[in-house]
Amino acid sequence: MDIYLPIAGLSVNALIIIALGGLVGVLSGMFGVGGGFLTTPLLIFYGIPPTVAVASATTQITGSSVSGVFAHYRRGGVDFKMGGVMIAGGALGSLAGAGLFRLLQASGQIDLVIGFLYVLLVGSIGVLMLKDALVALGWVTLAPPDPAAPKPHHNRWVAALPGRWRFYASGLYLSPLAPLALGFLAGILTVLLGVGGGFILVPAMIYLLGMAARVVVGTSLVMILAVSAVSTMVHAMTTHAVDIVLAGLLLSGGVVGAQYGALLATRLRPDLLRLALACIILLVALRMALGLAWRPDEIFTIEYL
Repeated sequence: MDIYLPIAGLSVNALIIIALGGLVGVLSGMFGVGGGFLTTPLLIFYGIPPTVAVASATTQITGSSVSGVFAHYRRGGVDFKMGGVMIAGGALGSLAGAGLFRLLQASGQIDLVIGFLYVLLVGSIGVLMLKDALVALGWVTLAPPDPAAPKPHHNRWVAALPGRWRFYASGLYLSPLAPLALGFLAGILTVLLGVGGGFILVPAMIYLLGMAARVVVGTSLVMILAVSAVSTMVHAMTTHAVDIVLAGLLLSGGVVGAQYGALLATRLRPDLLRLALACIILLVALRMALGLAWRPDEIFTIEYL
């Protein structure tokens, strides 16, 4: 069943796009990730222009984050003060990212930059996740940490920043400049790559800010929800690359897939799930790296406008 995507300017099989959204939804439900870092490259592999894939993926992230925010809010797992500071940084980052996006579009290098950043970012995350999974499964052993070494509550650079605030829900007393900077980075990534940034935000909030695990995911989702919504509006008004038909198909599949993913997560060992996700991420990064380096059979193509 083919359907025309007005912004992408091509016809696609609607069932395949829904199935793709469902696959990402299953992964989201199983691994607790937004799925944006997989949605964009999979759309590019299918033939969607990278600019449209990035802009439309932010719409899917917005929709898929709503239910997660409500679930964590009901159990008191959200620090709204911390989230508000990060949202402010994310809004600024979205505007900066949109300017950079338009600049790269004008230079004709946006597709290359998106692909390169994905290979670098997703590949690094995949290697770190693979290492953690192998250690957790006992297949790789590391030297035990020194028990006498001090364990700081948060990063010493963060502790040195001026103008501290109290974040009671997180139990922290630190400068708002650190979460503001994290939000700014996530905003740029959301606009440039169509990712929510949760796979970067969550580790940074734990290891850099020292946030309690019970509020990290919920606070991250609040920030991702707000910033992805702002990024979608920015794309719609500046790059004009948001394809609402494509986003709707992805969302319809993702909502159903997330339910099955959550069910599978309760029946499989978490360490094996993490290992599987790491392998999937590395395969996606490898495929994108081949797309950047592999010489096509026909270097030039003709497009009728």
